[in-house]
Amino acid sequence: MTTTEVQNLSTTELTKRFGGVTAVDTATVKFRHGLINALIGPNGSGKTTFFNCVTGMIQPDSGTVSYRGKDITGRTADRVAGTGIGRSFQLCRTFPQMTVLENMLVGVSGSTVAMMRSSKAKDVVERARGLLHRVGIDHLEHAEARNISYGQQKLLELAGVLMSDPETIMLDEPAGGVNPALIERIMTLISELNKEGKTFLIVEHNMDLVMTLSDHVIVFDRGQPIATGTPQEVQADPRVLEAYLGI
Repeated sequence: MTTTEVQNLSTTELTKRFGGVTAVDTATVKFRHGLINALIGPNGSGKTTFFNCVTGMIQPDSGTVSYRGKDITGRTADRVAGTGIGRSFQLCRTFPQMTVLENMLVGVSGSTVAMMRSSKAKDVVERARGLLHRVGIDHLEHAEARNISYGQQKLLELAGVLMSDPETIMLDEPAGGVNPALIERIMTLISELNKEGKTFLIVEHNMDLVMTLSDHVIVFDRGQPIATGTPQEVQADPRVLEAYLGI
């Protein structure tokens, strides 16, 4: 697996303001292709806003986002997804009154009814079931999403991201609010998918997960990257200690 910098996903002087607050401040970041990248930082440091700018959920005020050597700045979320980037959210975005399987299908067609009438329905349904099996919740396919645990909803969201077979997967706090057993499953899935060629960008507060799983870490503070390197390198960086511990 190649691990070249830049050509996968990068930003140059990316900036986003909300009124008088600068959430992302001229952030220049180079993620590493083929690796598990972690984006960490104190609460309010701009991590999720940065993710939202990169994936087209909100538009940056200035700066650029590049993917596979192309400028994708300002593209809508669906167009960014079409380039090969998939993402999850800090708070699960499932359809609570739909079944687990229906949630998988609506992400493909926008309508489970349209999906089921499609000539390709069988193949897509089988793919959805296969991914539910892979993440370990295929036994819940007929359960309504509101009736499964929060950790299972996180697994459902990851399976939904995989439906489009993205090359790069961005996960916003995949372990947040999840019990330890399911965290282990999520970590195993990320590791397996990475070995199969998926690049990961993960925002996470669980430092055990970050330090165990990630290859490359970017530390944010006040909307800017203040340190990058291996988990061991950033743990020893005095700027990181100051941002987290105030020392």
